[in-house]
Amino acid sequence: MTTIGLIGSGNIGSTVARLALAGGHDVVLSNSRGPETLAGLVADLGPRARAATAAEAARAGDLVVVTVPLKNYLDVPVEPLRGKVVIDTNNYYPDRDGHIDSLDQESTTTSELLQAHLPESHVVKAFNNIFFQHLATLARPAGDPERSALVIAGDDPAAKKTVTEFLDSIGYDTLDAGPLAEGWRFQRDTAAYVTPYVDPAEGFSGPAHPAAADTLKESLSRAERYRDM
Repeated sequence: MTTIGLIGSGNIGSTVARLALAGGHDVVLSNSRGPETLAGLVADLGPRARAATAAEAARAGDLVVVTVPLKNYLDVPVEPLRGKVVIDTNNYYPDRDGHIDSLDQESTTTSELLQAHLPESHVVKAFNNIFFQHLATLARPAGDPERSALVIAGDDPAAKKTVTEFLDSIGYDTLDAGPLAEGWRFQRDTAAYVTPYVDPAEGFSGPAHPAAADTLKESLSRAERYRDM
């Protein structure tokens, strides 16, 4: 049995926690306000979920999901994540995060920033291109004709294998977009961001539509840098 540590327990974090529990994992959740503020969520999730500090969740997790606002990525604990596979869910929203020169200039990507902060961890980008409500409802068993895929990027093949196995356990296939530097292809405002899973006419919060790997691959091929848009 695998324990999933979550640093951040907002919309994506709590959704991943529910999917992980349904997939047979234990979860340890944390946020910036303290374990006591997660009592209601933990009670709702059940006995295989518990709340902790960020450092405790990092230590407890066999696999750790970092899902905090990008502006707070430097607060992610380094030492307890050494050697671990870390899933980064982040997107860059300047209105929320403030302007980050290296991202504005496109000399790096959000997940590369986290990887630089966690030099001895193995960061894999995932979960950032899907609306949390769609993530919650599109999970399907392996072999289901309506099973969707999620895009990942990472520099370590073994880490990507670990994440692929985790995604499979929670109901998703995987499309590997390549190294972390290719994570821009499914970031905010690209063709692979949210819209593969929804009818564009219905908006981001419309009903979820399955999106297989081929659909996502085609969307990735149409990705453009911000400066080209």
